Amino acid sequence: MERQHQLLSKIATNDGHGENSPYFDGWKAYDKNPFHPTENPHGVIQMGLAENQLSADLIIDWMKKHPKASICNPEGVHLFKDIANFQDYHGLPEFRQAIAKFMERVRGGRVTFDPDRIVMSGGATGANELIMFCLADPGDAFLVPSPYYPAFYRDLGWRTGVQIVPVDCDSSNNFQITKVALEAAYDKAQQDGINVKGLIITNPSNPLGTTLDRETLKCLLSFINEKNIHIVCDEIYAATIFSSQNFVSISEVIEEVIDCKRDLIHIVYSLSKDMGLPGFRVGLVYSYNDAVVNCGRKMSSFGLVSSQTQYLLASMLSDEEFVEDFLAESSKRLKKRHGILTKGLEQIGISCLESKAGLFVWMNLRHLLKEQTNDGEMALWRVIVNDVKLNVSPGSSFHCVEPGWFRVCFANMDDETLEVALKRIHAFVGEQKEREALSTKTKDMPSKTKCWKKNLRLSFSSRIFEEGIGSPIAMSPHSPLVRART
Repeated sequence: MERQHQLLSKIATNDGHGENSPYFDGWKAYDKNPFHPTENPHGVIQMGLAENQLSADLIIDWMKKHPKASICNPEGVHLFKDIANFQDYHGLPEFRQAIAKFMERVRGGRVTFDPDRIVMSGGATGANELIMFCLADPGDAFLVPSPYYPAFYRDLGWRTGVQIVPVDCDSSNNFQITKVALEAAYDKAQQDGINVKGLIITNPSNPLGTTLDRETLKCLLSFINEKNIHIVCDEIYAATIFSSQNFVSISEVIEEVIDCKRDLIHIVYSLSKDMGLPGFRVGLVYSYNDAVVNCGRKMSSFGLVSSQTQYLLASMLSDEEFVEDFLAESSKRLKKRHGILTKGLEQIGISCLESKAGLFVWMNLRHLLKEQTNDGEMALWRVIVNDVKLNVSPGSSFHCVEPGWFRVCFANMDDETLEVALKRIHAFVGEQKEREALSTKTKDMPSKTKCWKKNLRLSFSSRIFEEGIGSPIAMSPHSPLVRART
């Protein structure tokens, strides 16, 4: 093994990818034993995948009605040669115009985007890495409010050498970012000799599902202007808002801030979450800095969006009636699914952080921890994955400073699978309560502890799997090392 390491690069042999994380371990548990309602009803249900499958039927219907949008259909094949040979770094003009208009529509038409400032990339993963290459050198750092997306370590730093400096946030104010926390993290980095090049925010938040209000965004702009550092706004969940409140983009707020240094402001966006198209690998950087646009466009040659995909989406996103209907219906379906999950959890005394967006909830299981530590959280998580057979993601993998929080995804499955998942959680909590009741009646807890897991499996067999389950859905097991943004 040592000899092999000597033959490979440092990138190939280091742990910068972040694979050694419970976030990815949960994926592996699912890959080994994926749930299927008829073929494998005892398998692991994937609730660690932030994928939006709820409105795929709307896109399929549109494609059936517009066969000319694809060069692989008889109706559109006459353009095959032109589209297949296109490889300009800028991308198809009609695609850039269409996605700029789509971004404007998602933000309520309150802001405009210049198609010439759009830099394409292979998904948001590639877009995040591209902007790091443009803004920072190896060893430089970006402040990132916690909890944050676990794969940021991979996306931002694995190949670029950029560091993450966490800005610790907690539940005392619902994990909101504060100027005090920003200043503390910045000052600590300075004391440690770390060169802070910028701040990265995810709005709406992954994993919280919350959004930043106008005043908070103004505060963040004031902070980066004062420090003369960049701000990168990851807005890939912008169209997953399911409350009546509008999403406020950083692009709106810069219009209201006097003397705002626009060349410090950059947006990362994709169609993976808002449109449910992660496999299309459509990501982009929108920068207000001319040098970043020019440099990023050259770098985009390492991760361009295929011309076939651009051509199809240019047609789809230019259909204003479809876009309007899709966004409205998607929001409606996300709200309904969010409500089913949160109400089901409330019935057994489990609360979630109040959220307005996203494809997940931030579930509070602190009351189920044996001890209020990361070890206590991991012990509970192992039971949930291995015995309850649900892949939920522990808060510690998101660098959450408080043990006992878990991200639970709800938009990557059908209603019947979600029902099974909720029944498993109900059964698990019921077993926990029975166990607590027994502990007050007997001192012989070791023997009781040993048998409870076996009883838990038996209870699942009798309470859940013998019940009828609706239409089957085959959730394909894909490796977490291939999935880019989840």
